[in-house]
This record gives sequence, C-alpha cells and structure tokens, in this order.
Amino acid sequence: MATSEPVRRAFAGMFRLSCRPHVTGLENVPTSGPFILASNHLSFLDSVLLQALCPRPVHFFAKAEYFTAPGLTGQVQRLFFESVGSIPVQRGDQSASVAALEELVSLLEDGQGVGIYPEGTRSRDGRLYRGRTGVGWLALTTGAPVVPVGLRGTERLQPPGGRGFRPHRFTLAAGEPLRFCHPGRRHGLPERRQATADVMDAIAALSGQERVDEYNTVPGARG
Repeated sequence: MATSEPVRRAFAGMFRLSCRPHVTGLENVPTSGPFILASNHLSFLDSVLLQALCPRPVHFFAKAEYFTAPGLTGQVQRLFFESVGSIPVQRGDQSASVAALEELVSLLEDGQGVGIYPEGTRSRDGRLYRGRTGVGWLALTTGAPVVPVGLRGTERLQPPGGRGFRPHRFTLAAGEPLRFCHPGRRHGLPERRQATADVMDAIAALSGQERVDEYNTVPGARG
C-alpha cells in the first residue's frame, strides 16, 4: 500500500508550526520491520497527527465516509487519508471489519506499520476505557512489537461533535515496544486478554488518564 512522504511531511510541518506539540519517544518506533502503534483516542484528528508525526508510515482504519465527503474539506480529508495509506472500513459492518483486520495482518507480514485504538472509539469524557482484544490478537498472531502511545490535549484540536481545526498544544509520548510471544492464530483468549491488558497499562502510564473498567461505546449505542 503506497504512501506519500511529501504529504506526510506537509501535515507534520503544519502540526508542529500551529500547535507546537511536545513529542517524545518516537525513537522507540522500529527503524525497520513490522510494528503496531497502539494509542488512546481523544479526537478525530488523532489518526491524522499520528500518521503525520510518526517517523515511518503507519496505516490506520478510517471510516469509509472520510473518502467520499463533499466539498473542500472532503477533498483535503481524502487526499490525506489516501496519501498515508489509511484503510477504509464501514462502521458497523462486521464482515468489513474482519476483512480490514486481515488487511492489517497482511501489512504487518509485509514489514509495515499499522495503528490501532484498543478502546475502539474516541473517549468523550477523557477517561481511558477497557481495551478490546483486537490489539492482543494482532500482536500474538503476527509477532509484531507494540509501541504504546499516550496522547494528551488532542481533544482541544477538535472537540467531540465539533468541526474544523483549532490549533492548540498537545503531547504525544511513545513508550518502549512491548514484545509478546508469537503463537500465531492458534492462541487462547486468556493470552489475548493479558496482552491487551499489558498494552493498556502502558498506554495509561503514558497518557495519565483515569482508568475505566468497561468498554467504550459509540454515542447512542448504550442500551
């Protein structure tokens, strides 16, 4: 999956000039081979800034509608997400989500980097929710190291429900890679849960967020 370095550098320059972010730990991203970037999630712009600032291309899921939105904003979104190799996925379509996860496996097996939000969706209240086991499955299945990331302040760049970009300082901290055993697809749920818990502990240490021992859900999905 091709990416465009000029576009990534342009967006990185925009963030650095307009937001003056405090960025640490990106030297922990492996210089070669596969890696999984696992981050907390506070803003729609999290994927954009992570893909722009990471020293290597990293492929994230992106809602399919980001590639088809109308107007100038839609064109800019599409240009960026296509340029950095984002993977369009239909929200709520289980078969599409499974296929997208398999695409992440293919990218890792090809020695590339992928990004994932273990919480599944943005935190609307700033707390860190329980991690879903997809990140554990991905790490154990492929053997790729997991680089935990803690973001702080990115919700101010575009508050939940808001539109547009509001420059503001934020912090991005990447931790040392977590390496797990590599049993492949034939691993059990307890192993997957433990790997996920280890990733979430590392993210919490970097983000400083209050923990919540329940899964986050899309607004309106709670019964």
